Amino acid sequence: MTTSLTERQKSWLTLAGLWLLLLLMAALRPLAVPDEGRYGEIGRWMLQSGDWLTPRLNGLPFFHKPPLLHWLQAVSLATFGINELALRLVPALHAGLMLVALYLSARTISTETIARRAVLMLGSSLTFLVGGQYVNHDMLVATWIGVAIWCFAFAFMAGEKPNAVLARLGFAACALGMLSKGLIGIALPGVVLFIWLLWTRQFKKVLYLPWFSGLALFALIALPWFVLAQQKYPQLFDYMFIGQQLNRYTATTYNNPQPWWFYLLALALLFFPWVFFALTLWRRPAKAAAATEVAPLATVWWSLCWIWVVAIITFFSIPNSKLVGYALPVMPPLALLAALGWQRTMAHRAHAGKIFTGLCLLNLAIALVLMAKVGDVTRTGRAQDVAQALACAAQPTDTVYVSGKYPYDLPFYAQTSRPLVVLEDWPALRQRAGDGWQRELFEGADFDAQAARVLQSPEALAPVGVVPGNWLVVQTGNKMAERLAGWKLFYQGAGWVLYQSGNPLAPERPEAAQHKGLPGCKH
Repeated sequence: MTTSLTERQKSWLTLAGLWLLLLLMAALRPLAVPDEGRYGEIGRWMLQSGDWLTPRLNGLPFFHKPPLLHWLQAVSLATFGINELALRLVPALHAGLMLVALYLSARTISTETIARRAVLMLGSSLTFLVGGQYVNHDMLVATWIGVAIWCFAFAFMAGEKPNAVLARLGFAACALGMLSKGLIGIALPGVVLFIWLLWTRQFKKVLYLPWFSGLALFALIALPWFVLAQQKYPQLFDYMFIGQQLNRYTATTYNNPQPWWFYLLALALLFFPWVFFALTLWRRPAKAAAATEVAPLATVWWSLCWIWVVAIITFFSIPNSKLVGYALPVMPPLALLAALGWQRTMAHRAHAGKIFTGLCLLNLAIALVLMAKVGDVTRTGRAQDVAQALACAAQPTDTVYVSGKYPYDLPFYAQTSRPLVVLEDWPALRQRAGDGWQRELFEGADFDAQAARVLQSPEALAPVGVVPGNWLVVQTGNKMAERLAGWKLFYQGAGWVLYQSGNPLAPERPEAAQHKGLPGCKH
């Protein structure tokens, strides 16, 4: 006797299947540089150094963002080993949480069918399949912003007074959002909820929030790291909140300047083709148009979804600098609106189920093609091949020099135990460097004078060329080593070159019998 699955069981199996698909795709590609190389290495260094207070890039403090991503990556690397999938497990878990929060919320305010369709739409989009495995802070903060908004919204809708438990969960989600990417983890839920409460005439309920216990919970989660880090680095708050957040929001000198309509295009790409079904619900119909159509979403929830989308997209459209990942927080309400839009415009048509399945498979195919091709497209920018050669030839006590550009992924793949020595004209760069890797390093050096010794002038390369135990990594076309004594070509990679030092008049350095290279060596 067979037992058929319930609709709720089907939904949970759908969630599990989409998340496993995400993990499978996350294992198909190398690290993307600079982002994944940068953030992956910060997590590895935190694990290796045991310093859980100070995120470090190449041994230098890196305070562009708070440390939640780095903490979770260090834990994942310790559990599953030093590999790409262990890094991507962190954003993937948050993407899965975003999907679960959408499902639980949608089935509460709509139907099981609508909720599952919303999950399939979001789970088959590039937002989930690509953004959900990309190693940076965006999926983390987007997820906690969404969880905070859902929790507070349901708390306010519980009655004349907000549900205290849900409100406290909202405060906790805001704290985790702040630990993910700073003030937007608080500001964006606050802006959305403020406008929504005014719009729906519920603002007086704010007075009945469990402010004391909620703020205490927020402080317990979010504040310890900020307090401890500020005590050790007194310039931290000014650098992180004024320099990296307020100035990046208001200034016009940072990377990625884009026109005002940038996020409209981003939504079309990240949520193709489902976003167009969401637009059919821009104006809320008064009632269901036909017996086959579900009644529209209650006005209060319909308004929340659109306020959520419009407020956040408007917020991020104001700065001159714009990044695709900033569109991620609006995907849950768009998915719910798109599911309702499909129900209204397509569900009653012949072959609607086959069309829906076909669109999901089309999205999956697009994502798979992107994953399959990205390695080839980024091959010359990555230093993975050079890292492998270095890891198997170098000893842990060797020194690696770089110049011209920073190979973000090399320390992660080689699993170096010492920072790279970066050779540049640093005084000149401080006067003219833009928003790039050089600034990341010399601003980090300002926090730690001892660690800053890894930033040296190009003149330091000449004397170490005749001393065994040194290596130089530069991009193809950089001939600086060929003009100096002692350096010899060791390995030519796709986009980077590895040179080895050594006095040509001296015998080769004897290798220790037990030498097996750096931990990243794969014989």
